[in-house]
Amino acid sequence: QVQLVESGGGLVQPGGSLRVSCAASGNIFSINTMGWYRQAPGKERELVASITSGGNINYADSVKGRFTISRDNSKNTVYLQMNSLKPEDTAVYYCNTYGVYTRGGYAPRNYWGQGTEVTVSS
Repeated sequence: QVQLVESGGGLVQPGGSLRVSCAASGNIFSINTMGWYRQAPGKERELVASITSGGNINYADSVKGRFTISRDNSKNTVYLQMNSLKPEDTAVYYCNTYGVYTRGGYAPRNYWGQGTEVTVSS
């Protein structure tokens, strides 16, 4: 069973930086796409950034130029470096993977982490 464990959330002042990490485990050989979504109170969950195993990256317009996604395939870990944070970035950030190869075969489905809270406030 694939599990995703996030870390690194917290409280930061506007203009500050924060890095969140997500480690996937569960006899994983490789992962097609890893990414981050977020959900603010009263809003729908939205894509923040994603990165494929080949290095193709996609960002939401609202975070372009401020956030950087990266991954370490040897550790099955994805990172999100968040700079110039704004109060509107406040949300629960969820790690996501799609297309995971494990010892049991290929699973064309999404896996989600439990979420880590990011609060941007003075």
